[in-house]
Amino acid sequence: ILRCKNIIKTLLDILFPQVCGICGKLSGNSLCKKCEILLKKQSKFEIYENDSLENYFDEHMYFFKYDGIIRKVILNYKFKDKAYLYKTISNFLIKNKEFCEKVKSYDIIMPVPISKKRFKERGYNQSLLIAKHIAQNLKINLENNCLYKHKNIIEQSKLNKEERAENIKGVYSIKNEEKIKNKKILLIDDIYTTGSTVNECCKMLIKANSNKIGVLTIAKD
Repeated sequence: ILRCKNIIKTLLDILFPQVCGICGKLSGNSLCKKCEILLKKQSKFEIYENDSLENYFDEHMYFFKYDGIIRKVILNYKFKDKAYLYKTISNFLIKNKEFCEKVKSYDIIMPVPISKKRFKERGYNQSLLIAKHIAQNLKINLENNCLYKHKNIIEQSKLNKEERAENIKGVYSIKNEEKIKNKKILLIDDIYTTGSTVNECCKMLIKANSNKIGVLTIAKD
């Protein structure tokens, strides 16, 4: 079976060769050396401990400020049908040793869910693709059947801080609570702006008696 998978992967690489998600040149890991160096110059792995009673998570990790090249990459990834960019993003993240060690301190990786309507429109959950790739490479459990978004809402990016907080209330629910009880959970999303989305998700995870909650985003606005 493993041999068949390797053969299929080789054929797919020949028929559909991977390219760098930034410059478009052929690249085996979806990120060429030149663009990787460029991203390294603009990135810094930051970890912020939560010191606000308004937040339901313990810490927030991110790599970029939401501007420049990474902003363009994220926008293309989310809104331009470029799902393949999850490899460009996640392959860059997992090359950071400090990041990998930090992620391995968690029991479960979990993506911020999107509604069924949004999934049909976009065709994929951008946070799930990244979460899955990181989980597979770092050999950590991925859980995508506990946290659900049961209501489609106005896109958060179109609202101000106060409107975002109100818009996101009560749109998430928990199933299969036993899977996350007393577990350390790393919640993954693409951008942290006001924190309303991840905070509402973490609120539900706290109610399900998770032990610790961290938030990972690619960028912070």
